[in-house]
Amino acid sequence: MMFDYMLTFTGAVYRPTHPRVEDVRIVDIAHHLSNCCRYSGACRRFYSVAEHSVLVSHVVPPEHALQGLLHDATEAYLHDITRALKYSWLMWGYRVLEARNWRVIAERFGVPVLMHREVKDADDAVLLAERLALMPASPVWQVSPRDAADVQVIGHPPELAEEYFLNRFYDLTRGRPLEIKCRRNRQPLVSLEGCAV
Repeated sequence: MMFDYMLTFTGAVYRPTHPRVEDVRIVDIAHHLSNCCRYSGACRRFYSVAEHSVLVSHVVPPEHALQGLLHDATEAYLHDITRALKYSWLMWGYRVLEARNWRVIAERFGVPVLMHREVKDADDAVLLAERLALMPASPVWQVSPRDAADVQVIGHPPELAEEYFLNRFYDLTRGRPLEIKCRRNRQPLVSLEGCAV
């Protein structure tokens, strides 16, 4: 049996190959990312993409914080893939899907489609902090602490990571005139209350 869709945590039907803005929900993104372990699980303890995303959002300048929080949101639908595999020529199709899904996520939450250099740099700096805190010692990947972001890498369980992510999202979007559409009446709202965001 073949399916061209996935059923999300909130019960939405989402098509990763043909994503639509109206099917993107922040609750799904938070839940999925909080259950997704970085580094293909090769870390000392469980460490979610959701927690990583929150750390990146704190490292970037405030004007890029929302994009920083959402920079890996595609992984809620496409899963986390190690860089060695993701940037292989064999994975060009994955990168096409990632770009397609990022466009609808960026539109949904009003962030630029083009990832800001500050976000990319923060992502790398947090990755180095994670390497020091979570990964086994190896001569292959040496990291200087001065290059790593000054963040506390904890490894929250999924339930806390999800809450951590959602709290950060609501802090960043409170009072911001986002074009969030309520699923009940499809009318643009400024308030997030009562909507399937």
